[in-house]
Amino acid sequence: MTSVIDAGTEQGLFFHVLRSTIESLDPKSRLDETLGALLRNMAEEIGYTRAFLAIVDPVADNLRLSISYSPEKTAEAVYEPGVGVVGQVFETGRPIVVPRLSEHPAFLNKAFGRTPNELQALGFICVPIVAPGRDGDDEEHPEILGTLSVDIDSKPSELLESHLRFLEVVASLIATHVARLQEELVLQNQLLSQGMSSQVLDAPPPPNFVAASKSIRMVLRQARQVGPSRATVLLRGESGTGKELLAEAIHQASPRKDQPLIKLNCAALPSELVESELFGHQKGAFTGAIQTKKGLFEVAHGGTLFLDEIGELSLDAQAKVLRAIQEKEIQRVGSERPILVDVRLICATHRPLEELLEQSLFREDLFYRINVFPIFIPSLRERKEDILPLAEHFLQDFSKEYNTSVKRISTPAIDCLVLYHWPGNVRELRNCMERAVLVCEDEVIRTYHLPPTLQTAESSATDTHLSFGEAVAKFEQELLCDALKKSRGNMLQAARDLRVSYRILNYKVRKFHIDLKKFTPGGKKKKRVLA
Repeated sequence: MTSVIDAGTEQGLFFHVLRSTIESLDPKSRLDETLGALLRNMAEEIGYTRAFLAIVDPVADNLRLSISYSPEKTAEAVYEPGVGVVGQVFETGRPIVVPRLSEHPAFLNKAFGRTPNELQALGFICVPIVAPGRDGDDEEHPEILGTLSVDIDSKPSELLESHLRFLEVVASLIATHVARLQEELVLQNQLLSQGMSSQVLDAPPPPNFVAASKSIRMVLRQARQVGPSRATVLLRGESGTGKELLAEAIHQASPRKDQPLIKLNCAALPSELVESELFGHQKGAFTGAIQTKKGLFEVAHGGTLFLDEIGELSLDAQAKVLRAIQEKEIQRVGSERPILVDVRLICATHRPLEELLEQSLFREDLFYRINVFPIFIPSLRERKEDILPLAEHFLQDFSKEYNTSVKRISTPAIDCLVLYHWPGNVRELRNCMERAVLVCEDEVIRTYHLPPTLQTAESSATDTHLSFGEAVAKFEQELLCDALKKSRGNMLQAARDLRVSYRILNYKVRKFHIDLKKFTPGGKKKKRVLA
């Protein structure tokens, strides 16, 4: 009976943890933090003593302990294929359940230094993490990205089997994220093998790029990691966060920095013109094609092509972009002759491409091709440490451009900037500072130089000192006057507009001594005639 109750309880926990796992897999978050939080939540909710991910290093062809949840400090560990329980799961692609650690001869106890008591009391489950399916994959020999393992209290075999099935589902849910983490590790290893030290990766930001917060410095680190490669980069984040500036930084960190960086905003042109702009056209291909024109893929040959708002491309254009990436060749509109191109592609979007995939508005194969190295740029409200340095940077730029004497920002104005939520991100802050420099006639930017949307009641000297009752009465009076003005003094109509009874409206009008004649057409004129 106890086993049945335990099984029912654990099934409920499984569903709860799976739901929270799905909700926590945010593609915009850092992979190591997301997966680490997932392991911690899973272990604490289900009751696992430890949980860890070992991810394949394709260069060394072994597994490395990458992310773990454990009550004690984790030692570095490398697992060879076929050696130990983890190595066997990696080599065979089949899960292994160990009812009791001390009774399994292949268990090596590498990473966590488990005590003899733990080896007697704990079991172990290890499942493979299989690469997400692609067309043409060998189903009998799937690609193994790594393993997911847990230490669990020794239980009856049927309960351990239910935990095994649960962990297999978790492994399938996180497979895509593990694949991305593996790609990041590979790129970092390539950079280190080329002699790029961690000091180089943490070098100062490029010119015109302000990075004071930890989150944006991590973004720059990722840009330096992927810059020297030819991998396709997908920049994601809200509009105005600086995706184009980051694309320029990636290009400057690449061996192609002396070649052209060509930019195209896919949302800026009608869909029927985007293909001609990207791939060019032959003379006479369509009405108005009076001469042959090179496309941007040809112009960017040997360099980098930045496609902003790639989510706005039509499906036909997406198919041609996919061919250009895969086959490294294009065809001009109206031509059948293929043209070879060597272009490094950087894409950007503020739209959730996963939703576009579900709506069949974006090709899945293209998504996988451009999503080789995604970089998520946080919004300005998520990195408030950058607001003041950015504001001062723009202040210096515009003060120099407009030849003004503005030198600093007052403390109340700084408070307004920091408290604002910045829906337009860095672009809105830039425009705000440009306006402030233009209207400022002093050496200091004050609150009244900022746009009204940034000003608070205190900063604009409009703070109220009324009591709650007085403020409510004032608000009621304003509502009544607005309704009477709209109805031209017709109290019945005003009562209908305010959705109150005529009796209440009449009571409020007399209470606040509102003169109805002010709202009646010709009211004052009649009064003068009668006088």
